[in-house]
Amino acid sequence: MGSGNDSSLQAFILVGFSDRPRLERVLFASVLVFYVLALVGNTAIVLLSLADARLHTPMYFFLGNLSFLDLCFTTSIVPQLLWNLWGPDKTISYHGCVAQLYIYMVLGSTECVLLAVMSYDRHVAVCRPLHYMVLMHPHLCLQLVAVAWGCGFLNAFVMCPQTMRLSRCGRRRVDHFLCEMPALIAMSCEDTMLVEACAFALGVALLLVPLSLILVSYGTITAAVLRIRSTAGRRKAFSTCSSHLLVVSLFYGTIIYMYLQPANSYSQDQGKFLTLFYTVVTPSANPLIYTLRNKDVKGAVARLLGWEKGNGEA
Repeated sequence: MGSGNDSSLQAFILVGFSDRPRLERVLFASVLVFYVLALVGNTAIVLLSLADARLHTPMYFFLGNLSFLDLCFTTSIVPQLLWNLWGPDKTISYHGCVAQLYIYMVLGSTECVLLAVMSYDRHVAVCRPLHYMVLMHPHLCLQLVAVAWGCGFLNAFVMCPQTMRLSRCGRRRVDHFLCEMPALIAMSCEDTMLVEACAFALGVALLLVPLSLILVSYGTITAAVLRIRSTAGRRKAFSTCSSHLLVVSLFYGTIIYMYLQPANSYSQDQGKFLTLFYTVVTPSANPLIYTLRNKDVKGAVARLLGWEKGNGEA
């Protein structure tokens, strides 16, 4: 990787928001707050899903994996971002850039597939409630999570070398706050059509296919909910799925715009703020979305703190 690239061993300069010095200080404070929220919230969910026996169910197994992903996702990006926002040094080493790109792509791709897995779990819970624990047995849950991680690693191992091999003719300035694929492709001085085509094909496979499965799952869930006669039953089914649907909307709404468009039509300013949203804001919001209306998690927190309260339903 990097053979034939005349700047392969040089450090990159992450331009980020350096053209707006006042905005940098505001962003530093905002990103730091969201990062702390993401650390606390996602760590709490991971620990609760491991420590509380009542949360040893497929739903919370997948939720714990999602929180672990978000925890790693933000940590791979935010410390470098905070460093760049705070001081004049905007550089990142070549190997640091490669590592960030790999980790970023592995975790982002894995989350795309994992959200589809979670929608299937909700589909079984609502449409086949009497067979839920039989169908979603631990071995299947582990296999589904392994498939999600496998897709993430496969995407990164295909696209990262192709991206880093592109010649940049000595260009070192990355017009972004992280080493992100569209920005690295855009700074190349050679024809990037094949790399863009490969990125688009993998984007369809890892974004649109999981999203289609999510939409199919929620279509069947909606049909099943409409067949429920009792208002209480409908409310319970809606409560079971609403949190996941909101997380899917936040994540996919931004990431599809980012990756399913040609690099020559890629708006760097829009891209920076959208990337900031789904890499910093969304991971900090996910724990709140999943816990604010979730009586199981609230009950687990109460038991952990010694405030034994009634145990409800998700």
